[in-house]
Amino acid sequence: MTFPGWTREPLVHFLLGGALLYALIAMSGGYAVDPASRVIEVGEREQAQLALQFERTMGRAPTDAELDAAIEQYVRDEVLYREALRLGLDQGDAVVRRRLVSKMDMAAGAAAEVAEPSEAQLREFLADNADLYAGSQEISFEQRYFATEAAARAALSNGAEGEAISLPASMEDASPRDIRDRFGAEFAQAVERIEAGSGWSGPVRSGFGWHVVRVTGRSVVETGFESIRPRLENDWRSAEIARRKAEAYQLLRNAYRVEIDR
Repeated sequence: MTFPGWTREPLVHFLLGGALLYALIAMSGGYAVDPASRVIEVGEREQAQLALQFERTMGRAPTDAELDAAIEQYVRDEVLYREALRLGLDQGDAVVRRRLVSKMDMAAGAAAEVAEPSEAQLREFLADNADLYAGSQEISFEQRYFATEAAARAALSNGAEGEAISLPASMEDASPRDIRDRFGAEFAQAVERIEAGSGWSGPVRSGFGWHVVRVTGRSVVETGFESIRPRLENDWRSAEIARRKAEAYQLLRNAYRVEIDR
């Protein structure tokens, strides 16, 4: 028997798998339970999962006492989970909403995270995005962060060390894309214009505030296929994850009618 081409699409497998998983959970009494139910079953399957979870964490199988403690913790979590659902505590909670949205996105892109692109796919990706690789540079730089433009400007003359922030104080051989992803487009464009070895420059604005920047080196990226293959693989995988997420969402979105009062 020959199946239509669309049946071989990974996205179709994802959606069918999701539907099957939901059905299995519903039939097996997993987390898709009636919050009003007062029966908590801890059968062999649940106990085996708890034992496996313990073994993965501790590197050994649990003792009887440790398994009993894990079961008691499982029961406690289940009681509180069901009571929270019964009271509607999951409704209108932005954190819960965001977490569920993230899980749906992750499910759609999970297969692409470990996908190994063929050489033909990578060459096609390179051809479609040639402007991202041809003649691009890798930049090494140091930066100091300040909350205000005035503080950054003053640091150019007084040599202030900057304020603490969860950004790298320096980057070595970073591509323009790497810099843009970390600091934002405006910062990346400004750094590209700073001459290497010219000392501290700025103030340079990012999505976080203001910086003074010192570019310590530049190097031209080789554009031969083999020399940039690792980068191509990473970029292809990121693009593939984004594509699968967008396609999964669009398939689901098409099942909804949206009414907006304007």
